[in-house]
Amino acid sequence: MMVEEVMQALAPHPGSLQIDGTLGGGGHAVRILEAISPDGRLLGLDADADAVDRAARRLAPYGDRAVLRHANFEDLGRVATETGFDPSDGVFFDLGLSSYQLADEGRGFSFRAAGPLDMRFDPTRGRPASDLVARLDEVELTALFRRYGEEPFAGRVARAVVTARQGQAIATSAELADVIERAVPGRLSGRRRVHPATRVFQALRIAVNHELETLEMALAAGLQLLRPGGRIVVLTYHSLEDRIVKRFIATERRGCVCPPVLPVCVCGRTPRLRIVPGTPASPSSQEITANPRARSARLRAAERLAA
Repeated sequence: MMVEEVMQALAPHPGSLQIDGTLGGGGHAVRILEAISPDGRLLGLDADADAVDRAARRLAPYGDRAVLRHANFEDLGRVATETGFDPSDGVFFDLGLSSYQLADEGRGFSFRAAGPLDMRFDPTRGRPASDLVARLDEVELTALFRRYGEEPFAGRVARAVVTARQGQAIATSAELADVIERAVPGRLSGRRRVHPATRVFQALRIAVNHELETLEMALAAGLQLLRPGGRIVVLTYHSLEDRIVKRFIATERRGCVCPPVLPVCVCGRTPRLRIVPGTPASPSSQEITANPRARSARLRAAERLAA
C-alpha cells in the first residue's frame, strides 16, 4: 500500500538500519532492503507467525540482512535492542490487514469467513472475538462498537447480537455478519458502499488485539530507537489510529507539555520530531481504483531532531 509514498517519506539510504514493525506480506520490506543495499539491514516484526513465515521465504535472497522476529510491535524496543537495531535510521508501521489474513477463513477477519470468529493476530495470545461476543452484555457491546468502530447503530447491533446468541452461540464471522446485516438499516443515500458489518468487525478486532494501546507503545519505542535524522513512518486505515499518530507527532513537535497558564516552561521537554515534507499523504486515485481497500489509508511521517 502506498509503496512509493512510503519510500519517499522513509528515505532509506545504503548501509542504514531500518525497522518494519508490521511485516505483513513483506512488500515494503523488499523495497527497503533494495534501497539500503549493499550492506544495510532490516529488522522485521509481525504478531502473526504465518506472516513471518511467508516473509522469510520472500526475503530469503537477502540472507542475514533481513532479521525477522515473531513479535508484536509493542515489544519493539526489546527486540530492537536484542538484535542490534538500537539505534536505527528508520521505523515503519503499516497498520492494515494483509490480504492473506482476510483470505484465511480460519482467522475470522472476513465477513464471509465460515471459520471460527477469532480475529487475533497472534492466535496463541489473548481471547478470540467470539469470547467478547458471547460474554459482554448489551451495554458493554454497545460501548465497544461505538468506541472502537464508531458504529452509528451500535445499540441496535448489540441488541441483535444478544438476542441471536440466546438461541445459539455466534461461532463464525459469517454468522455474526448476518446478524449485523439484519440489524442495520439499508445503505443510506450518499453513503459509501461498504458492508454493514465493517465497523463492528473493526471494533472487535481492535479490542481483541489491544491495537490502540499497543500502537501508542510502539510509537514511543520507535521514537526512542531513532538516531537524529531518522524517520518514523506510519500507514493508518481508520480515524482512531490516525488520531493517535497525529497527536503523538504533534506532541513531540511541540516539546513543552506545561499548562498554558504557566508563564515559562518548567517541564524541560524540547521538540523531538519535525514533520516530513509532503506528509500527511493519501493514496492516489489510481491506487484507489486498482485497490479500493486503499481508500482509507493515511500516511504520516516525522523526522527525529538532534537531542
